[in-house]
Parts: sequence; structure tokens; C-alpha cells
Amino acid sequence: MDSGIAIETHELVKTFGDKRAVDGIDLRVPEGGVYGFLGPNGAGKTTTIQILATLLRPDGGSAHVFGHDVARDPDSVRSIVSLTGQYSSVDEDLTGRENLQLLGRVLGFSREQARGRCDDLLEAFGLTDAATKQVKRYSGGMRRRLDIAASIVVTPQLLFLDEPTTGLDPRSRNQVWDIVRALTARGTTVLLTTQYLDEADQLAERIAVIDTGRIIAEGTSSQLKSSVGSGALHVHLLDPAERPRAIDILTRAFGDEVFPGSDPADVTGRVDDRTKVPAALATLAADGVELAGFSYGQPTLDEVFLALTGHTAEEAEASSKTDTEGAVA
Repeated sequence: MDSGIAIETHELVKTFGDKRAVDGIDLRVPEGGVYGFLGPNGAGKTTTIQILATLLRPDGGSAHVFGHDVARDPDSVRSIVSLTGQYSSVDEDLTGRENLQLLGRVLGFSREQARGRCDDLLEAFGLTDAATKQVKRYSGGMRRRLDIAASIVVTPQLLFLDEPTTGLDPRSRNQVWDIVRALTARGTTVLLTTQYLDEADQLAERIAVIDTGRIIAEGTSSQLKSSVGSGALHVHLLDPAERPRAIDILTRAFGDEVFPGSDPADVTGRVDDRTKVPAALATLAADGVELAGFSYGQPTLDEVFLALTGHTAEEAEASSKTDTEGAVA
């Protein structure tokens, strides 16, 4: 395995019964920075993370973390990685301080060292004022920050963050994003799984898009966006009820690559020829479809996902909720 590579997998496979949760994944994650693993629930993100963190054994293929084989040398892998899962891993009946000091002691720190590391982490994660509160009294954002703090009592070379902002309000999400940026600035490599397209766009230097257990695209955010067309026209309608008419008009202007956004007043059309944009806007106005605003630019990651898979991330997530195989999220 080459130096400078944090994770490398080849034809990685994991099955549950007759379902292939991970279906021949090839990954090559460089050391340093944030690598985004983007896909809806049920796509295979968590299963892949669990294999790389040595919590599951692969059924086929190979995986190495900083040169260590996850199946043959799991102890070496565990000594250099840490994992923050989707759910709180701390003891809710203990205080934030007690949780961190206990982990420090378990990891071999002296009482004084554990106390010092605990104080440093509480301050860095903005939890000093809540240090003596039981964790069950923490907000969702505070719990996630404590979870991440617990993952780096001993600073890992590689940190797996499995959907760290699921269910958080925008302010708490931004706080977690700041923490991730601070970690990578100090040299930790982060593999971030997320179903949020804007999160991958904000944090990740490179992104792998996964759907139904397979990597369907990989590259920087700009590369992924440019791969699906030269640009996109985004229109925000004054009246959401006019969306069907707007879709019909833009389809006539741009072809079949027109689809509704997550906001009921939004419509986006992929544009290969920017000279068509003024005429399309003029047609909307002439037909009485009023706009609250519009913009022309690169496609969003949501549009990339649609172009690659034929469905939006939101549709894929809704579909995955019918899958009873909870282990393959």
C-alpha cells in the first residue's frame, strides 16, 4: 500500500442473508483532510465503516487502514482509529466530566492526566459549563459534541464520523462542522458518512457517492458537479402551485433534465447551452409563471445524485425506510 493513503479497499463485500450491503467497493482515501462518503440510509455507508473499524468482518475483497489489513491485523487498526457512531455512546447517567475522565483512565491515563485531558476537551468543545450535568440533560447538539470528544481522548490517526449531525438543528450542525475542521487542521484524517448533500459539499475535499452498496462516482465536489452538465437554472416560484406549469415550460426549453427541488416552490433544469436560459425565463414570464428569484450556476450535489442514480437523495432515503435490514444503513 502506498504511503500517504489512509484507507484502501478492493472489491469489498459484505452480505446479510441474500442482501449485498457492500457490493464490491473500491476506495482510496488519502491521508489528511475530510473524505466524504455520501449516500442515503440503506446505501451501505455504515456497514463499510464497521468493516474498516474492525467491527464486522468482510465476506470478500480486502481493506487496509494505514497499511494494516482489517481482517488479519485488527489490533493494529484499532490502535490508530476511533469511531463516532450514529447514536450516543456515552453513559447518560454520568456527567460529561465523568464520562471523559473514565475513558481517560480506561485508556491508560493517570488520574492527573485524565483530568487534564478532560478539561482540555470540555473547553475545546464548549462544554465546560455543562461539565457537571448528567448527559441525559444535554441537548442533542451537546451530546454529539461530547460523543466526538470521547472519540479523541487519545487523538486517532483516523476518525470515522458516521452521520454525526443527523437530527441536529442548524446551529448545532455548524458547531459540529467547526469541530471537524479543527480536527483535520491538527492532522487527523476524517472519513465522514452523511446523507446530507450540503454537509459533504461544506466539509469534504473528495467525495464518494454510494448507492445500493456500490460506489457510483468519486471526486471533488466540483468534479462531480461538472460531470453532469455545464450548468443548472434554479427557479424559485412565487406560487408553488405553478410548479407543474414551470416544469412543463422548462422541459420544452431544456429537454428531460428538469426536476422539482425539495422546496415545493423550486424547480431546476440542467442546461448544456446557457444561451437557452434567457428564452426560458422569458417564456415563464409570458405564460404568467411568476418567480420569486432565479439563479444560474453549477449543479448542486443533489442534482448530481439524481443524474447518477435516477432519483434524489430524499427519494432514496424514503425508499430505504421500507428495508427491514437495519444493519445495512
